[in-house]
Amino acid sequence: KVHVSYGPVVQALLKSYNKPGRTRVIKGLAHLTGGGFIDNIPRVLPKNCGVTIERGSWPVLPVFDLIEKHGNVDNTEMHQVFNMGIGMTAIVSGSKADSVLRSIRRRGHEAWIGGGGREHALAWKLAQSERVNKLWVAPGNGGIAGEFTRNGEPVECVAVGAEDLPGLMMFAREQKPDLTVVGPDNPLAMGIVDLFEEHGLRIWGPNQSAARFESSKVFSQDFMARHNIPTARSGTFVFPTAAKAFAAELDGRCAVKADGLALGKGVLLCESIAEAEEAIDSIMVDEQFGGAGSSIVIQELLEGIEVSLHVLADGRSSILFPTSQDHKRALDGDQGLNTGGMGTYSPAPFLSDDELQAAAASVVGPWLRGCQAEGIDFRGMLYPGLMLTADGPKVLEFNARWGDPETQVYLMRLETDLVDLFEACIDRRLAEMDVHWKDEAAVCVVMASGGYPGSYAKGKAIEGLEDADALEGVKVFHAGTKLEDGEIVTSGGRVLGVTALGADLAAARDQAYAAVEKIKFDGAQVRSDIAAKALQD
Repeated sequence: KVHVSYGPVVQALLKSYNKPGRTRVIKGLAHLTGGGFIDNIPRVLPKNCGVTIERGSWPVLPVFDLIEKHGNVDNTEMHQVFNMGIGMTAIVSGSKADSVLRSIRRRGHEAWIGGGGREHALAWKLAQSERVNKLWVAPGNGGIAGEFTRNGEPVECVAVGAEDLPGLMMFAREQKPDLTVVGPDNPLAMGIVDLFEEHGLRIWGPNQSAARFESSKVFSQDFMARHNIPTARSGTFVFPTAAKAFAAELDGRCAVKADGLALGKGVLLCESIAEAEEAIDSIMVDEQFGGAGSSIVIQELLEGIEVSLHVLADGRSSILFPTSQDHKRALDGDQGLNTGGMGTYSPAPFLSDDELQAAAASVVGPWLRGCQAEGIDFRGMLYPGLMLTADGPKVLEFNARWGDPETQVYLMRLETDLVDLFEACIDRRLAEMDVHWKDEAAVCVVMASGGYPGSYAKGKAIEGLEDADALEGVKVFHAGTKLEDGEIVTSGGRVLGVTALGADLAAARDQAYAAVEKIKFDGAQVRSDIAAKALQD
Protein backbone atom coordinates (compact mmCIF):
# COMPACT_ATOMS: atom_id res chain seq x y z
CA LYS A 1 0.00 0.00 0.00
CA VAL A 2 1.15 3.52 -0.70
CA HIS A 3 2.41 5.47 2.34
CA VAL A 4 2.10 2.48 4.69
CA SER A 5 5.12 1.68 6.87
CA TYR A 6 6.43 -1.87 7.15
CA GLY A 7 7.70 -1.10 10.66
CA PRO A 8 4.63 -2.33 12.58
CA VAL A 9 4.49 -5.50 10.48
CA VAL A 10 8.15 -6.30 11.10
CA GLN A 11 7.80 -5.56 14.83
CA ALA A 12 4.78 -7.83 15.14
CA LEU A 13 6.48 -10.68 13.25
CA LEU A 14 9.65 -10.56 15.32
CA LYS A 15 7.73 -10.26 18.59
CA SER A 16 5.47 -13.20 17.75
CA TYR A 17 7.88 -15.58 16.06
CA ASN A 18 11.42 -14.80 17.29
CA LYS A 19 11.00 -15.00 21.06
CA PRO A 20 14.11 -15.32 23.26
CA GLY A 21 15.03 -18.90 24.06
CA ARG A 22 13.01 -20.34 21.16
CA THR A 23 13.95 -21.40 17.66
CA ARG A 24 13.70 -18.43 15.35
CA VAL A 25 10.93 -18.68 12.76
CA ILE A 26 11.90 -15.49 10.88
CA LYS A 27 15.30 -16.36 9.41
CA GLY A 28 15.83 -13.10 7.54
CA LEU A 29 14.20 -9.93 6.22
CA ALA A 30 15.14 -8.15 3.02
CA HIS A 31 13.94 -4.66 2.14
CA LEU A 32 13.50 -4.41 -1.62
CA THR A 33 14.64 -1.21 -3.24
CA GLY A 34 15.53 -1.02 -6.94
CA GLY A 35 17.18 -4.30 -7.88
CA GLY A 36 16.26 -5.81 -4.54
CA PHE A 37 15.11 -9.13 -5.94
CA ILE A 38 18.57 -9.81 -7.31
CA ASP A 39 20.80 -7.91 -4.88
CA ASN A 40 19.12 -7.87 -1.46
CA ILE A 41 17.42 -11.24 -0.99
CA PRO A 42 20.67 -13.26 -1.40
CA ARG A 43 22.24 -11.24 1.43
CA VAL A 44 19.89 -12.82 4.02
CA LEU A 45 20.14 -16.39 2.74
CA PRO A 46 22.46 -18.99 4.27
CA LYS A 47 25.53 -19.94 2.24
CA ASN A 48 24.93 -22.21 -0.74
CA CYS A 49 21.21 -21.40 -0.71
CA GLY A 50 19.31 -19.80 -3.56
CA VAL A 51 15.79 -18.52 -4.13
CA THR A 52 13.32 -18.77 -6.99
CA ILE A 53 10.98 -15.81 -7.55
CA GLU A 54 7.87 -16.87 -9.45
CA ARG A 55 6.62 -13.96 -11.51
CA GLY A 56 2.85 -13.67 -11.35
CA SER A 57 2.58 -15.25 -7.91
CA TRP A 58 1.36 -11.95 -6.42
CA PRO A 59 -1.15 -9.36 -7.67
CA VAL A 60 0.53 -6.58 -9.66
CA LEU A 61 -1.01 -3.12 -9.41
CA PRO A 62 -2.31 -1.63 -12.69
CA VAL A 63 0.19 1.26 -12.48
CA PHE A 64 3.06 -1.13 -13.26
CA ASP A 65 1.28 -2.44 -16.34
CA LEU A 66 0.87 1.16 -17.52
CA ILE A 67 4.56 1.93 -16.98
CA GLU A 68 5.64 -1.23 -18.79
CA LYS A 69 3.27 -0.67 -21.72
CA HIS A 70 3.53 3.08 -22.28
CA GLY A 71 7.16 3.40 -21.22
CA ASN A 72 8.19 0.49 -23.41
CA VAL A 73 10.04 -1.06 -20.46
CA ASP A 74 11.13 -4.69 -20.57
CA ASN A 75 9.40 -6.93 -18.00
CA THR A 76 12.73 -8.07 -16.53
CA GLU A 77 13.77 -4.46 -16.06
CA MET A 78 10.40 -3.72 -14.43
CA HIS A 79 11.16 -6.37 -11.80
CA GLN A 80 14.70 -5.08 -11.29
CA VAL A 81 13.78 -1.40 -10.95
CA PHE A 82 10.30 -1.35 -9.45
CA ASN A 83 10.11 -4.83 -7.83
CA MET A 84 6.51 -4.85 -9.15
CA GLY A 85 5.04 -3.65 -5.87
CA ILE A 86 6.93 -5.92 -3.46
CA GLY A 87 8.54 -3.93 -0.63
CA MET A 88 9.77 -6.54 1.83
CA THR A 89 10.54 -10.26 1.83
CA ALA A 90 10.77 -12.58 4.83
CA ILE A 91 12.72 -15.85 4.92
CA VAL A 92 10.81 -18.17 7.27
CA SER A 93 10.67 -21.78 8.43
CA GLY A 94 8.64 -23.79 5.92
CA SER A 95 6.41 -25.30 8.59
CA LYS A 96 5.39 -21.83 9.78
CA ALA A 97 4.98 -20.18 6.37
CA ASP A 98 1.16 -20.22 6.42
CA SER A 99 1.03 -18.85 9.96
CA VAL A 100 3.43 -16.01 9.12
CA LEU A 101 1.49 -15.22 5.94
CA ARG A 102 -1.73 -14.88 7.94
CA SER A 103 0.01 -12.53 10.39
CA ILE A 104 1.26 -10.31 7.59
CA ARG A 105 -2.19 -10.13 5.98
CA ARG A 106 -3.81 -9.08 9.23
CA ARG A 107 -2.08 -5.69 9.23
CA GLY A 108 -4.34 -3.14 8.21
CA HIS A 109 -13.14 0.67 14.18
CA GLU A 110 -15.19 -1.93 13.97
CA ALA A 111 -14.21 -5.58 13.57
CA TRP A 112 -16.43 -8.45 12.52
CA ILE A 113 -15.81 -12.20 12.76
CA GLY A 114 -17.35 -14.49 10.16
CA GLY A 115 -17.76 -14.89 6.44
CA GLY A 116 -21.20 -16.24 5.51
CA GLY A 117 -24.51 -14.74 4.43
CA ARG A 118 -25.35 -13.73 7.99
CA GLU A 119 -21.97 -12.01 8.30
CA HIS A 120 -22.43 -10.18 5.00
CA ALA A 121 -25.83 -8.89 6.17
CA LEU A 122 -24.43 -7.75 9.50
CA ALA A 123 -21.40 -6.10 7.91
CA TRP A 124 -23.68 -4.38 5.38
CA LYS A 125 -25.87 -3.03 8.17
CA LEU A 126 -22.96 -1.99 10.39
CA ALA A 127 -21.38 -0.16 7.46
CA GLN A 128 -24.53 2.02 7.24
CA SER A 129 -24.02 3.34 10.77
CA GLU A 130 -22.84 6.93 11.11
CA ARG A 131 -20.68 5.70 13.98
CA VAL A 132 -18.61 3.33 11.82
CA ASN A 133 -15.58 4.79 10.04
CA LYS A 134 -13.61 1.60 9.49
CA LEU A 135 -14.81 -1.99 9.28
CA TRP A 136 -12.79 -5.20 9.12
CA VAL A 137 -14.36 -8.63 8.56
CA ALA A 138 -12.52 -11.88 9.26
CA PRO A 139 -12.40 -13.80 7.04
CA GLY A 140 -15.15 -12.20 4.93
CA ASN A 141 -16.15 -13.25 1.41
CA GLY A 142 -16.42 -11.99 -2.14
CA GLY A 143 -19.53 -9.90 -1.44
CA ILE A 144 -18.37 -8.34 1.82
CA ALA A 145 -15.23 -7.12 0.05
CA GLY A 146 -17.45 -4.94 -2.15
CA GLU A 147 -19.14 -3.04 0.70
CA PHE A 148 -18.31 0.52 1.84
CA THR A 149 -18.91 2.50 5.02
CA ARG A 150 -20.89 5.74 4.90
CA ASN A 151 -17.67 7.76 4.61
CA GLY A 152 -16.61 5.80 1.51
CA GLU A 153 -14.08 3.56 3.25
CA PRO A 154 -14.03 0.06 1.73
CA VAL A 155 -14.86 -2.80 4.09
CA GLU A 156 -11.67 -4.81 4.47
CA CYS A 157 -11.69 -8.61 4.53
CA VAL A 158 -8.92 -10.02 6.72
CA ALA A 159 -7.32 -13.39 6.03
CA VAL A 160 -7.93 -14.81 9.51
CA GLY A 161 -10.23 -17.76 10.07
CA ALA A 162 -13.26 -17.27 12.31
CA GLU A 163 -11.97 -20.06 14.57
CA ASP A 164 -8.37 -18.83 14.69
CA LEU A 165 -8.74 -17.28 18.13
CA PRO A 166 -5.03 -16.43 18.62
CA GLY A 167 -4.93 -14.82 15.18
CA LEU A 168 -8.10 -12.82 15.83
CA MET A 169 -6.74 -11.78 19.21
CA MET A 170 -3.48 -10.59 17.66
CA PHE A 171 -5.34 -8.63 15.00
CA ALA A 172 -7.60 -6.94 17.57
CA ARG A 173 -4.69 -5.99 19.82
CA GLU A 174 -2.84 -4.49 16.86
CA GLN A 175 -5.75 -2.61 15.26
CA LYS A 176 -7.63 -1.78 18.48
CA PRO A 177 -11.21 -1.78 17.11
CA ASP A 178 -13.78 -0.01 19.24
CA LEU A 179 -16.10 -3.00 18.97
CA THR A 180 -15.89 -6.58 17.75
CA VAL A 181 -19.05 -8.44 16.73
CA VAL A 182 -19.18 -12.24 16.46
CA GLY A 183 -21.42 -13.92 13.90
CA PRO A 184 -20.83 -17.70 13.77
CA ASP A 185 -21.53 -20.15 16.57
CA ASN A 186 -18.18 -21.98 16.73
CA PRO A 187 -16.04 -19.01 17.92
CA LEU A 188 -18.64 -18.33 20.62
CA ALA A 189 -18.51 -21.94 21.79
CA MET A 190 -14.70 -21.78 21.76
CA GLY A 191 -14.75 -18.78 24.13
CA ILE A 192 -13.73 -15.86 21.95
CA VAL A 193 -15.83 -13.42 24.00
CA ASP A 194 -14.14 -14.53 27.22
CA LEU A 195 -10.71 -14.21 25.60
CA PHE A 196 -11.31 -10.70 24.29
CA GLU A 197 -12.83 -9.50 27.56
CA GLU A 198 -9.86 -10.86 29.52
CA HIS A 199 -7.66 -8.58 27.42
CA GLY A 200 -9.87 -5.52 27.84
CA LEU A 201 -11.37 -5.62 24.33
CA ARG A 202 -14.99 -4.68 23.76
CA ILE A 203 -16.89 -7.50 22.07
CA TRP A 204 -20.54 -8.39 21.42
CA GLY A 205 -21.85 -11.95 21.77
CA PRO A 206 -22.55 -14.46 24.54
CA ASN A 207 -19.62 -15.81 26.53
CA GLN A 208 -18.63 -19.47 26.46
CA SER A 209 -20.91 -20.46 29.33
CA ALA A 210 -23.92 -18.71 27.76
CA ALA A 211 -23.12 -20.15 24.32
CA ARG A 212 -23.89 -23.62 25.72
CA PHE A 213 -27.53 -23.03 24.81
CA GLU A 214 -26.41 -23.82 21.28
CA SER A 215 -23.14 -25.70 21.70
CA SER A 216 -24.78 -28.38 23.85
CA LYS A 217 -28.30 -29.57 23.07
CA VAL A 218 -28.14 -31.75 26.18
CA PHE A 219 -27.46 -28.71 28.39
CA SER A 220 -30.20 -26.75 26.64
CA GLN A 221 -32.79 -29.52 26.96
CA ASP A 222 -31.98 -30.06 30.64
CA PHE A 223 -32.19 -26.30 31.25
CA MET A 224 -35.69 -26.20 29.72
CA ALA A 225 -36.76 -29.05 32.00
CA ARG A 226 -35.37 -27.31 35.09
CA HIS A 227 -37.19 -24.05 34.36
CA ASN A 228 -40.48 -25.37 32.96
CA ILE A 229 -39.99 -24.00 29.47
CA PRO A 230 -42.50 -25.68 27.13
CA THR A 231 -40.78 -28.16 24.84
CA ALA A 232 -41.24 -31.59 23.30
CA ARG A 233 -41.09 -34.84 25.25
CA SER A 234 -37.41 -35.74 25.14
CA GLY A 235 -34.49 -37.65 26.57
CA THR A 236 -30.71 -37.27 26.60
CA PHE A 237 -28.44 -40.27 26.04
CA VAL A 238 -24.80 -41.34 25.99
CA PHE A 239 -25.45 -45.01 25.04
CA PRO A 240 -27.14 -46.17 21.81
CA THR A 241 -29.10 -48.96 23.49
CA ALA A 242 -30.95 -46.64 25.87
CA ALA A 243 -31.48 -44.13 23.05
CA LYS A 244 -33.09 -46.80 20.85
CA ALA A 245 -35.37 -47.90 23.67
CA PHE A 246 -36.65 -44.34 24.10
CA ALA A 247 -37.09 -43.92 20.34
CA ALA A 248 -39.20 -47.09 20.33
CA GLU A 249 -41.46 -45.55 23.01
CA LEU A 250 -42.12 -42.76 20.50
CA ASP A 251 -42.83 -45.31 17.74
CA GLY A 252 -39.76 -43.98 15.98
CA ARG A 253 -41.37 -40.60 15.20
CA CYS A 254 -38.66 -38.40 16.63
CA ALA A 255 -35.82 -35.98 16.01
CA VAL A 256 -32.38 -37.37 16.82
CA LYS A 257 -29.98 -34.51 17.60
CA ALA A 258 -26.21 -34.51 18.05
CA ASP A 259 -25.31 -32.72 21.29
CA GLY A 260 -22.63 -30.47 19.81
CA LEU A 261 -22.33 -28.10 16.87
CA ALA A 262 -22.70 -29.63 13.41
CA LEU A 263 -23.16 -26.67 11.03
CA GLY A 264 -26.93 -26.80 11.44
CA LYS A 265 -27.07 -30.35 10.06
CA GLY A 266 -26.90 -32.39 13.28
CA VAL A 267 -30.64 -33.12 13.43
CA LEU A 268 -32.06 -36.24 11.77
CA LEU A 269 -35.86 -36.47 11.49
CA CYS A 270 -37.32 -39.97 11.68
CA GLU A 271 -40.75 -41.44 10.93
CA SER A 272 -40.19 -45.06 12.00
CA ILE A 273 -38.30 -47.16 14.51
CA ALA A 274 -35.98 -48.38 11.76
CA GLU A 275 -35.15 -44.82 10.72
CA ALA A 276 -34.59 -43.79 14.35
CA GLU A 277 -32.22 -46.69 15.01
CA GLU A 278 -30.32 -45.89 11.83
CA ALA A 279 -30.03 -42.23 12.87
CA ILE A 280 -28.81 -43.15 16.35
CA ASP A 281 -26.16 -45.49 14.95
CA SER A 282 -25.14 -42.91 12.36
CA ILE A 283 -24.48 -40.26 15.02
CA MET A 284 -23.24 -42.31 17.97
CA VAL A 285 -21.58 -45.35 16.36
CA ASP A 286 -20.51 -44.19 12.90
CA GLU A 287 -19.72 -40.70 14.26
CA GLN A 288 -21.28 -38.87 11.31
CA PHE A 289 -20.78 -35.58 13.15
CA GLY A 290 -17.58 -36.50 14.97
CA GLY A 291 -17.33 -35.65 18.65
CA ALA A 292 -20.51 -33.58 18.44
CA GLY A 293 -22.46 -36.85 18.56
CA SER A 294 -20.87 -38.41 21.65
CA SER A 295 -24.20 -37.73 23.37
CA ILE A 296 -27.59 -37.05 21.81
CA VAL A 297 -31.03 -35.62 22.46
CA ILE A 298 -34.12 -37.41 21.18
CA GLN A 299 -37.32 -35.39 20.90
CA GLU A 300 -40.79 -36.48 19.89
CA LEU A 301 -41.87 -35.02 16.56
CA LEU A 302 -44.24 -32.13 17.12
CA GLU A 303 -47.10 -31.28 14.79
CA GLY A 304 -47.71 -27.67 13.84
CA ILE A 305 -46.12 -24.66 12.16
CA GLU A 306 -42.47 -23.84 12.87
CA VAL A 307 -41.42 -20.21 13.35
CA SER A 308 -38.24 -18.47 14.41
CA LEU A 309 -37.98 -16.03 17.28
CA HIS A 310 -35.05 -13.69 17.82
CA VAL A 311 -34.51 -12.13 21.22
CA LEU A 312 -31.72 -9.65 21.96
CA ALA A 313 -30.89 -10.09 25.65
CA ASP A 314 -28.55 -8.29 28.04
CA GLY A 315 -28.91 -10.51 31.10
CA ARG A 316 -31.56 -8.29 32.67
CA SER A 317 -34.00 -7.43 29.91
CA SER A 318 -34.68 -8.35 26.31
CA ILE A 319 -36.00 -7.04 22.98
CA LEU A 320 -38.26 -9.30 20.95
CA PHE A 321 -37.80 -9.16 17.17
CA PRO A 322 -40.67 -9.68 14.70
CA THR A 323 -41.51 -13.21 13.59
CA SER A 324 -39.83 -15.00 10.73
CA GLN A 325 -39.97 -18.46 9.21
CA ASP A 326 -37.04 -20.49 7.90
CA HIS A 327 -37.13 -23.39 5.42
CA LYS A 328 -34.69 -26.04 6.64
CA ARG A 329 -35.23 -28.86 4.15
CA ALA A 330 -33.24 -28.80 0.92
CA LEU A 331 -36.12 -29.39 -1.49
CA ASP A 332 -39.58 -28.00 -2.24
CA GLY A 333 -42.44 -29.15 -0.06
CA ASP A 334 -40.09 -29.55 2.94
CA GLN A 335 -38.53 -32.64 1.38
CA GLY A 336 -34.90 -33.73 1.38
CA LEU A 337 -32.17 -33.39 3.98
CA ASN A 338 -31.90 -30.75 6.66
CA THR A 339 -29.75 -27.76 5.73
CA GLY A 340 -28.55 -24.57 7.38
CA GLY A 341 -31.60 -22.88 5.81
CA MET A 342 -32.79 -22.48 2.22
CA GLY A 343 -34.77 -19.28 2.63
CA THR A 344 -36.81 -17.23 5.03
CA TYR A 345 -39.27 -14.37 5.30
CA SER A 346 -40.54 -11.83 7.81
CA PRO A 347 -43.06 -11.23 9.20
CA ALA A 348 -44.67 -14.66 9.51
CA PRO A 349 -48.47 -14.42 9.61
CA PHE A 350 -49.03 -17.33 11.96
CA LEU A 351 -48.77 -15.29 15.17
CA SER A 352 -50.61 -12.05 15.92
CA ASP A 353 -48.79 -9.43 17.98
CA ASP A 354 -50.66 -10.57 21.08
CA GLU A 355 -49.84 -14.22 20.39
CA LEU A 356 -46.19 -13.32 19.82
CA GLN A 357 -46.05 -11.57 23.19
CA ALA A 358 -47.75 -14.55 24.84
CA ALA A 359 -45.26 -16.95 23.27
CA ALA A 360 -42.40 -14.78 24.48
CA ALA A 361 -43.84 -14.70 27.98
CA SER A 362 -44.00 -18.51 28.12
CA VAL A 363 -40.52 -19.01 26.71
CA VAL A 364 -38.31 -15.93 27.11
CA GLY A 365 -39.53 -15.01 30.58
CA PRO A 366 -38.66 -18.31 32.28
CA TRP A 367 -35.48 -18.58 30.20
CA LEU A 368 -34.23 -15.18 31.39
CA ARG A 369 -35.15 -15.91 35.00
CA GLY A 370 -33.42 -19.28 34.72
CA CYS A 371 -30.24 -17.62 33.46
CA GLN A 372 -30.26 -15.21 36.39
CA ALA A 373 -30.88 -18.04 38.87
CA GLU A 374 -27.99 -20.10 37.47
CA GLY A 375 -25.57 -17.19 37.08
CA ILE A 376 -25.49 -17.37 33.26
CA ASP A 377 -24.56 -13.93 31.91
CA PHE A 378 -26.21 -14.06 28.50
CA ARG A 379 -25.57 -10.90 26.48
CA GLY A 380 -26.29 -11.57 22.84
CA MET A 381 -28.92 -12.99 20.53
CA LEU A 382 -31.13 -15.89 21.61
CA TYR A 383 -32.75 -17.62 18.67
CA PRO A 384 -35.36 -20.18 19.72
CA GLY A 385 -37.00 -22.37 17.12
CA LEU A 386 -40.68 -22.71 18.04
CA MET A 387 -43.34 -25.15 16.96
CA LEU A 388 -46.86 -23.73 17.17
CA THR A 389 -48.79 -26.79 18.36
CA ALA A 390 -52.42 -27.29 19.38
CA ASP A 391 -51.17 -27.13 22.98
CA GLY A 392 -49.37 -23.83 22.46
CA PRO A 393 -45.83 -22.85 21.39
CA LYS A 394 -43.08 -25.33 22.25
CA VAL A 395 -39.32 -24.86 21.91
CA LEU A 396 -37.55 -27.14 19.46
CA GLU A 397 -34.09 -25.84 20.27
CA PHE A 398 -32.14 -22.76 21.33
CA ASN A 399 -29.44 -21.04 19.31
CA ALA A 400 -27.08 -18.44 20.72
CA ARG A 401 -26.53 -16.22 17.65
CA TRP A 402 -28.35 -14.64 14.74
CA GLY A 403 -30.09 -17.10 12.45
CA ASP A 404 -28.92 -17.55 8.90
CA PRO A 405 -30.79 -16.67 6.66
CA GLU A 406 -33.13 -14.94 9.17
CA THR A 407 -30.53 -12.20 9.67
CA GLN A 408 -30.86 -11.15 6.05
CA VAL A 409 -34.59 -10.41 6.29
CA TYR A 410 -34.37 -8.82 9.73
CA LEU A 411 -31.65 -6.40 8.74
CA MET A 412 -33.46 -5.40 5.56
CA ARG A 413 -36.35 -4.31 7.83
CA LEU A 414 -34.40 -2.88 10.79
CA GLU A 415 -34.29 0.93 10.98
CA THR A 416 -32.51 1.34 14.32
CA ASP A 417 -28.70 1.75 14.27
CA LEU A 418 -27.24 -1.72 14.80
CA VAL A 419 -24.18 -0.37 16.63
CA ASP A 420 -26.45 1.31 19.17
CA LEU A 421 -28.24 -2.00 19.74
CA PHE A 422 -25.03 -3.96 20.23
CA GLU A 423 -23.56 -1.42 22.64
CA ALA A 424 -26.77 -1.24 24.67
CA CYS A 425 -26.72 -5.04 24.87
CA ILE A 426 -23.14 -5.09 26.15
CA ASP A 427 -23.86 -2.34 28.70
CA ARG A 428 -27.17 -3.88 29.86
CA ARG A 429 -29.17 -0.88 28.58
CA LEU A 430 -31.65 -2.66 26.29
CA ALA A 431 -34.55 -1.55 28.47
CA GLU A 432 -33.79 2.01 27.33
CA MET A 433 -33.84 1.17 23.61
CA ASP A 434 -36.73 1.84 21.24
CA VAL A 435 -36.33 -0.37 18.16
CA HIS A 436 -37.97 0.62 14.86
CA TRP A 437 -38.80 -1.63 11.91
CA LYS A 438 -39.89 -0.98 8.34
CA ASP A 439 -43.52 -1.87 7.63
CA GLU A 440 -42.47 -3.72 4.46
CA ALA A 441 -42.05 -7.49 4.35
CA ALA A 442 -38.76 -9.18 3.41
CA VAL A 443 -38.05 -12.50 1.69
CA CYS A 444 -34.70 -14.24 1.30
CA VAL A 445 -34.19 -17.05 -1.23
CA VAL A 446 -30.97 -19.05 -0.87
CA MET A 447 -29.11 -20.14 -3.99
CA ALA A 448 -27.02 -23.20 -3.12
CA SER A 449 -24.45 -25.33 -4.90
CA GLY A 450 -25.77 -28.44 -6.62
CA GLY A 451 -25.65 -31.38 -4.23
CA TYR A 452 -25.87 -29.32 -1.04
CA PRO A 453 -26.09 -30.30 1.83
CA GLY A 454 -24.09 -33.24 0.53
CA SER A 455 -20.92 -32.95 -1.54
CA TYR A 456 -20.74 -30.16 -4.11
CA ALA A 457 -18.30 -28.57 -6.52
CA LYS A 458 -16.67 -25.19 -5.95
CA GLY A 459 -15.19 -22.53 -8.19
CA LYS A 460 -18.26 -22.04 -10.40
CA ALA A 461 -18.38 -18.56 -11.96
CA ILE A 462 -21.40 -16.50 -10.92
CA GLU A 463 -23.06 -14.19 -13.44
CA GLY A 464 -25.81 -11.60 -13.14
CA LEU A 465 -25.06 -10.28 -9.64
CA GLU A 466 -25.09 -6.64 -10.67
CA ASP A 467 -28.35 -7.05 -12.59
CA ALA A 468 -30.00 -8.66 -9.56
CA ASP A 469 -28.72 -6.02 -7.13
CA ALA A 470 -30.00 -3.29 -9.45
CA LEU A 471 -33.62 -4.34 -8.91
CA GLU A 472 -35.60 -2.11 -6.56
CA GLY A 473 -35.55 -3.31 -2.97
CA VAL A 474 -33.10 -6.16 -3.66
CA LYS A 475 -29.85 -6.94 -1.88
CA VAL A 476 -27.81 -10.02 -2.74
CA PHE A 477 -25.95 -11.27 0.33
CA HIS A 478 -22.96 -13.51 -0.30
CA ALA A 479 -22.44 -16.66 1.76
CA GLY A 480 -20.16 -19.13 -0.04
CA THR A 481 -18.34 -16.94 -2.54
CA LYS A 482 -14.83 -15.68 -3.10
CA LEU A 483 -13.07 -13.30 -5.46
CA GLU A 484 -10.78 -15.23 -7.80
CA ASP A 485 -8.86 -13.55 -10.62
CA GLY A 486 -11.31 -10.65 -10.57
CA GLU A 487 -14.33 -12.95 -10.77
CA ILE A 488 -16.87 -13.96 -8.09
CA VAL A 489 -17.01 -17.76 -7.85
CA THR A 490 -18.75 -20.27 -5.59
CA SER A 491 -16.85 -21.50 -2.54
CA GLY A 492 -19.49 -23.09 -0.31
CA GLY A 493 -22.78 -24.96 -0.06
CA ARG A 494 -25.06 -22.00 0.46
CA VAL A 495 -23.77 -19.48 -2.05
CA LEU A 496 -26.10 -16.45 -2.04
CA GLY A 497 -29.05 -15.10 -0.06
CA VAL A 498 -31.11 -13.14 -2.58
CA THR A 499 -33.21 -10.81 -0.43
CA ALA A 500 -35.95 -8.32 -1.29
CA LEU A 501 -38.24 -5.84 0.43
CA GLY A 502 -41.81 -5.40 -0.72
CA ALA A 503 -45.02 -3.69 0.31
CA ASP A 504 -46.25 -7.11 1.44
CA LEU A 505 -45.03 -10.71 1.41
CA ALA A 506 -46.32 -11.39 -2.10
CA ALA A 507 -44.50 -8.38 -3.53
CA ALA A 508 -41.29 -9.18 -1.65
CA ARG A 509 -41.42 -12.81 -2.78
CA ASP A 510 -41.99 -11.85 -6.42
CA GLN A 511 -39.06 -9.43 -6.34
CA ALA A 512 -36.73 -11.94 -4.67
CA TYR A 513 -37.47 -14.59 -7.28
CA ALA A 514 -37.14 -12.01 -10.07
CA ALA A 515 -33.63 -11.33 -8.80
CA VAL A 516 -32.87 -15.06 -8.58
CA GLU A 517 -33.76 -15.39 -12.26
CA LYS A 518 -31.01 -12.94 -13.17
CA ILE A 519 -28.25 -14.89 -11.39
CA LYS A 520 -26.60 -17.89 -13.05
CA PHE A 521 -23.99 -20.40 -11.97
CA ASP A 522 -23.52 -24.03 -12.89
CA GLY A 523 -25.60 -26.40 -10.75
CA ALA A 524 -27.49 -23.70 -8.84
CA GLN A 525 -30.04 -25.22 -6.45
CA VAL A 526 -33.05 -23.12 -5.36
CA ARG A 527 -36.30 -23.89 -3.57
CA SER A 528 -39.28 -22.43 -5.43
CA ASP A 529 -41.66 -22.32 -2.46
CA ILE A 530 -40.10 -19.87 -0.01
CA ALA A 531 -42.93 -18.02 1.82
CA ALA A 532 -45.54 -20.07 -0.04
CA LYS A 533 -47.14 -21.28 3.20
CA ALA A 534 -47.74 -17.71 4.30
CA LEU A 535 -49.55 -16.91 1.05
CA GLN A 536 -51.91 -19.87 1.01
CA ASP A 537 -55.59 -19.00 1.26
